[in-house]
Amino acid sequence: MGPSSFESVHRSVKRGEIAPIYYLTGDADVLKDELVALIVDAALESAARDFNLDTRAAGDLDPAALHTLVETLPILAERRVVVIKALEQWRKGARTWDALRRYVARPSPTTVLILVHGAGEPPDAGLVRAGTHVAVAVPGPDAIRRWVTARARRAGIEMEAEAIEHLVRAVGPDLAHLGTEVEKLAAAVGDGRPVTPAEVAQLVGVNRGETIEDWVDAVTARDVLRALRLADGVLPQAGVTAVRMLIALGTELVGIRLARALAAGGLVGARLERALLEQLRRVRPVGGRNWEAQARSWASAVQHWTPDELDQAIRNTYEADRALKSTTVSDDRATLRSLLLSLGAGKAAA
Repeated sequence: MGPSSFESVHRSVKRGEIAPIYYLTGDADVLKDELVALIVDAALESAARDFNLDTRAAGDLDPAALHTLVETLPILAERRVVVIKALEQWRKGARTWDALRRYVARPSPTTVLILVHGAGEPPDAGLVRAGTHVAVAVPGPDAIRRWVTARARRAGIEMEAEAIEHLVRAVGPDLAHLGTEVEKLAAAVGDGRPVTPAEVAQLVGVNRGETIEDWVDAVTARDVLRALRLADGVLPQAGVTAVRMLIALGTELVGIRLARALAAGGLVGARLERALLEQLRRVRPVGGRNWEAQARSWASAVQHWTPDELDQAIRNTYEADRALKSTTVSDDRATLRSLLLSLGAGKAAA
């Protein structure tokens, strides 16, 4: 049996179905924290938490301390909850792993144990089999927008759909950053009306039409002058780096190259968009852009590029990325300008 999804476990916990052991893995640390909070809320009444909730980092526990944590009886409650985070802090073969494996083989009926592995860490096979394994993946674009909507409502505000769209475009798919910006909006806008795109733009300091996505769209449309102007405005934005811009551009160029290959095989128009959308759903790339919009963008950009131009553009973007990462003193703006002019030269030659 494969791992449970965040959504399925969320629903079961909401129904009051609490498992004795949860093992959370995957790259979405913000969602892991939310799921931990949900399980704690469902398993313990607030008045019982002072005596029956323990949250520890794995590195702070030795075998004896772990045994005491998980075997202690609840006080004036039916159960207690133990949360152990950052399991990757235990070295492979550490004795604490042995103590944990002994416990999960025969868990206490009065303890709910929540184990959290850090992002980028491979799941432990023994824990996968022993408990409810939840693979908490980075959500897709639609799920990110639903998450922002729910987070805003928890903060006491409503947001217009276009305001959510601009927030995701401006900030990107980083849930922690998105959550911080939503909290700022809640503090700044408190008159009960929905938050507008203009208010989002003012708060995050990014105007509509001046996001990384807009810059990428200008580059792939071969509008070099607009791309140069946008680069000067996008690069100074908070949280934006030239490397992040090049990663976004590289992803787009590879997608257009895929679209060009499919078009050469006879797919055009709506058929091409459907084929690209199927690929996006299968690969599930990380990013905030709606996949339907992404497929349309790639299909539309095919007309601006030959296969050779795309191959050269991908090579140039890769080399620019390497230059930014390998030099101790680099001019990010100059590197971006040089790349954009090389793409423009390719268009002029064509």
